[in-house]
Amino acid sequence: MTTNQFEDFDAVSSKQWKQKIQFELKGADYNETLIWNSPEDIKVKPFYHKDEFSKRFSIGTRATAFKICQNIFVYDIEKSVERALDALNRGAESLRFTIEDETLAVEKLLEKLPLKNVPVYFNMSFFSIDFVKRIDAVALQKKGNFYYNIDPIGQLAKDGNWFTTNEKTNFDSLNLLANTVTKNAIISINASLYQNAGANMVQQIAYALAHTNEYFNRIPIINQKIVLKVAVGTNYFFEIAKLRAIRVLFKLIAKEYNHDLDCHLLVIPTKRNKTLYDYNVNMLRTTTECMSAILGGADTIANLPYDSLYHKDNEFGDRIARNQLLILKKESYFDKVNNPADGSYYIETLTNQLAEKALVLFKDIEANGGFLKQLNEGIIKRKIQESADKEQELFDSGKEVLLGTNKYPNKDDRMKQDLELFPFVKINPRKTLITPIIEKRLAEKLEQERLAAE
Repeated sequence: MTTNQFEDFDAVSSKQWKQKIQFELKGADYNETLIWNSPEDIKVKPFYHKDEFSKRFSIGTRATAFKICQNIFVYDIEKSVERALDALNRGAESLRFTIEDETLAVEKLLEKLPLKNVPVYFNMSFFSIDFVKRIDAVALQKKGNFYYNIDPIGQLAKDGNWFTTNEKTNFDSLNLLANTVTKNAIISINASLYQNAGANMVQQIAYALAHTNEYFNRIPIINQKIVLKVAVGTNYFFEIAKLRAIRVLFKLIAKEYNHDLDCHLLVIPTKRNKTLYDYNVNMLRTTTECMSAILGGADTIANLPYDSLYHKDNEFGDRIARNQLLILKKESYFDKVNNPADGSYYIETLTNQLAEKALVLFKDIEANGGFLKQLNEGIIKRKIQESADKEQELFDSGKEVLLGTNKYPNKDDRMKQDLELFPFVKINPRKTLITPIIEKRLAEKLEQERLAAE
């Protein structure tokens, strides 16, 4: 006969817990001592209890199905194919190709790859209908699951210019593709830009959704999944809740357009907290970020190599990044339970609060002309910059800590001779339609000072 052991203990109410905590504080103020305020103006309590919890959203996340993605920058086709096959043999489950040349023989790139069971993402720095059609022909022939990740609005936000001449030609081309490509996903939302530029989480969610809403308004027929590329940071529980809130609000908005497909979350670690000095700490940061991504419901995770700031793509960095995800999946069993955050009063409360605050901001954007209008007027950039400046001030004063950088730095570290890439914001004066949103790491100024002193 089995008995419920919990029946032997009296239930403890939320009020009793708080009384006990206040007693242990020995006169210290409960609110000032134990409650902290996040950049999103969410007050985080020391404990969460079912007495004060009401479940508002039903979220279906599938941790058992998340894919490990390998990033590959395509320059030499033969080497890229070799690298892709090697990555798949060593545990990668999907591929993400970055392509900058629209004359590339993409058929040759794909012909030797086992595409039937391997999702492939394309990160293209151009918008060519012909190029997408060529890829789609391969997808139909080899029964591939492709994501073309086309995002003209994201291009405008990041670059300051559209892919082609003006707004109309971009959306005309996108509409043409939406009616031509019926199976594979076309549209992507580059929400990682907002995180890497310093937006707080409420802004990240609201801007991602308002960005998405522009496509719903301008593309009458969207029969494919929409990809949201999202960056996650090291605020562990908040990042889990952020991904869950994005999924909840996407469904809410998509329903208004009779779009019944869930969004597809392609998640990457943020660049904002990554560092040049004491670079091995980047592995710890990306590990917790990948954990948040899995528990938050990412469909695919493309990890960031620890040395990606200053090294060109290399086998060792790629292998470490891939193995971090393999350890989480194969040895830490993060893929064994769906909806792993369900029932956590803390995470579910954070999800509710982030979703509610983001929805208020989203509605405000829509009431004032929509995302594209505010992007063109510089409002989105200004709001992100305000959040970024606040975070930068916290980092500069030491209140926001990056171990090995602004706390416990190794003064003997030398990096000048190891730089293969320029790891700071690049200034390229040119004519643009709008001032672009610039990605910038917190440690850049400090690192430039250290490099100059080497």
